Amino acid sequence: MMNILVPIGTSTNATETLQYAVDFAEAFGSEIYVMEVFNVTGKTGTLTNVTQKIADSGKERLKEIIGKVNTKQVSIKIASFKGELKDGLREIDKEIGLDLIILAPRSNDIQEEYYLGQTSGAIIKETNIPTLIVPKGTTYKAFSTILVAFKSGILKRKRILDPLIEIKNKHKSKVNLLMVKTPGYSDDDLKINTALMDISSQLTFTENPTTYHGVLEHFQAEHPDLLCVFRRKRGFFKKLWEKSTISKSEFYAPIPVLVLSVKKD
Repeated sequence: MMNILVPIGTSTNATETLQYAVDFAEAFGSEIYVMEVFNVTGKTGTLTNVTQKIADSGKERLKEIIGKVNTKQVSIKIASFKGELKDGLREIDKEIGLDLIILAPRSNDIQEEYYLGQTSGAIIKETNIPTLIVPKGTTYKAFSTILVAFKSGILKRKRILDPLIEIKNKHKSKVNLLMVKTPGYSDDDLKINTALMDISSQLTFTENPTTYHGVLEHFQAEHPDLLCVFRRKRGFFKKLWEKSTISKSEFYAPIPVLVLSVKKD
């Protein structure tokens, strides 16, 4: 994981998220790129000037946030883009090659309605780059136990697992697999990729309406330090892909969540 992108929005927790990313990057020998994300609406005639002013002030804000963290000699660079967020992410990825995105959920206050907001939800929905979602107040530490939850064990390419394997090897983590049989599962879904089996210590089968319900059922018993899921069209987040915001009634996890990309269906 050489290059890590940290999108910085308007959250007051931006410094905490960046500090976590720096600590993570130090352990893995990575470089960090920070990116200002914002939404602009207005009249066509004035939009360009407004956008430029926000972009300029955004860079200054990024410098201020970077100045508040202990960089630990980790390289931190500012990445910029023009246009829509998804186009900007593709542009940055094409230019430098992104291995991981680290971002925070909207809030980890259970009273807050949304887990992922408009921007963070869009990043999870619209990119194929592996993403680590880190709740507010989380301090970087080794992941002793990782729970990998999925409804299909089919993986097109072994390299999809590279971020998970790197984390496992670095932290000497115990990886437990949770296969959730959901309504309409096929026999092919039950075929688990050998690379996934090779890194795991335990395999559990369960039957639930969704993968998320399976995670809820086994979460307390497993007590994982990291939850790993796959970004599939009909995977863990299922119908959540239909919109950017994700409410806590639909999904909530008090630990970091690693989202890996799979183009199976």
